[in-house]
Amino acid sequence: MNGVTKLHRHGTGICRREVVQAGFTGLLGLSLADLMAARPAGAAAARIGGPKAKSVILVFLTGGPPHQDMWDIDMSRPAEVRGETKPIKTNVPGIEISEHLPMMAKLADRYAIIRSMHHGTNEHEFGTHFMLTGVDQLPPNAKFFATRADWPAMGSIVNWARPSGNGLPSSVILPTYLNNGYGFSGQSGGIMGGRYDPWVVDKDPSKPEFRVPDLQPAVGLTVDRLDHRRALLDRIDGNRKDLEALTDVRQLSEAHEKAFTTLTSAQTREAFDLSKEPQSVRERYGMHMFGQSLLLARRLAEAGVGLIQANMGTMNNWDTHGNNWTQLKDRLLPPLDRGLSALLEDLSQRGLLDETLVIAVGEFGRTPKINATAGRDHWGGVFSAVWAGGGVKGGQVIGKSDREAAYPDSEAYLPSDMAATVFTALGIPLNSQFRDLQDRPFPVATGNVIAPLF
Repeated sequence: MNGVTKLHRHGTGICRREVVQAGFTGLLGLSLADLMAARPAGAAAARIGGPKAKSVILVFLTGGPPHQDMWDIDMSRPAEVRGETKPIKTNVPGIEISEHLPMMAKLADRYAIIRSMHHGTNEHEFGTHFMLTGVDQLPPNAKFFATRADWPAMGSIVNWARPSGNGLPSSVILPTYLNNGYGFSGQSGGIMGGRYDPWVVDKDPSKPEFRVPDLQPAVGLTVDRLDHRRALLDRIDGNRKDLEALTDVRQLSEAHEKAFTTLTSAQTREAFDLSKEPQSVRERYGMHMFGQSLLLARRLAEAGVGLIQANMGTMNNWDTHGNNWTQLKDRLLPPLDRGLSALLEDLSQRGLLDETLVIAVGEFGRTPKINATAGRDHWGGVFSAVWAGGGVKGGQVIGKSDREAAYPDSEAYLPSDMAATVFTALGIPLNSQFRDLQDRPFPVATGNVIAPLF
């Protein structure tokens, strides 16, 4: 389903749903500005009371986690919807989550659960595009795979609006680039161009040999020699004035300068050096790719990186079409429980939680009914997101799904609302306009701040 689901509300609940298949043909007849102007940025931004976050850690559960087996369990639902998951009480009366998230259950007072996230696609690639960029419809000419027709990733907007001045990248994706033989759309600067692409660290930080290649000079290559090489390249570049009019060449030069600055930054090398962490801290996060990625994300936030996207595992890790229950309890929920709870506790103990916004969400949820192979399939109709820090009021549930966990039964929150909330928390005005490679202006966000979070 690639159309847009329009939710018709009466009062506070949804009484009717109508799926409108927009289709690519119709979208191509619109300008991108028209397409993105579907929902005006709301005045609710003022309710945050000013910027609260210095950094955002987006914990991306790639593949689509089953909301009805994790954050939105209701034992009164029909058996074919409810599944085998049992709820447990949290430290907040009235809030229950999965029995396989016991560590997170003890921290419910520190996070909020949104149970009425929604968009109109059931495709991994398009859902990823929506959630990582904050759009609710596909831009014209967008594909399954990454192209310069993509809407910019949220990290790219951070790169543009809050460039780093200390050698650190402004946004980072780790520990893997979502790739199915082609890069998933929504992970780059898209129409803004390559200079705003997030910096991708495609390495497992739990491995003893973990190094970030861009930060490891070749043997014998000292900082002095790098300075000499840069001076030589600068002289060569000075003889290429005729080429400077070409956008790609200008961006290549800028990318070279940025890479050099990052390479020679002691602060950047320090932030990526997990050996600086006590072994007890590393073990608290979990000595696996996901846990160590979250620890690295905390170090990057502490160092001043604006947006860190930590993918939980490789592409489509949560794509539980078969044996959903077994995969959850044996493979997926234990590392999530350990790593995410460690992140929230660590940030809190370091006095960083108030200035670090943490979001855990996938590209969509899973189907209400369990399929013939004991799994759940793709479902964008409703899903959950966990929010903490950055001014978020913990210990609350926002929104609700219907009896079958299929659609919102309250106010629905869209990818554009998530982006508007992220940018506002970071102090990026929603009426800001970036320019694409053709110098056309576009708004950074078109949604509304999710005011109940604050």
